[in-house]
Amino acid sequence: MFSTDRLWAFGAVLALWATYFFVFWEVYQSAHNENVIMALAVSGALVLLFNTAAIVAMIVHYAHDKEIIYGLDIRYLDVMKNKN
Repeated sequence: MFSTDRLWAFGAVLALWATYFFVFWEVYQSAHNENVIMALAVSGALVLLFNTAAIVAMIVHYAHDKEIIYGLDIRYLDVMKNKN
């Protein structure tokens, strides 16, 4: 379960980065003011930095507390499997 969650988290980060680069590229082509482009680049970079750092921190937290986070899920999945 942890490896699947980690994979989805990294996939979400990759999708976020791809989306931001696509939006920046499309706006960059339309914007004619360098100040607007610089403001978009800086704010987008900050959003990417903080979101990526938050996802990495979440994955590290999940790695340290696997037993607590996934223990109940695994136990209840085993109970459900034994009922069938």
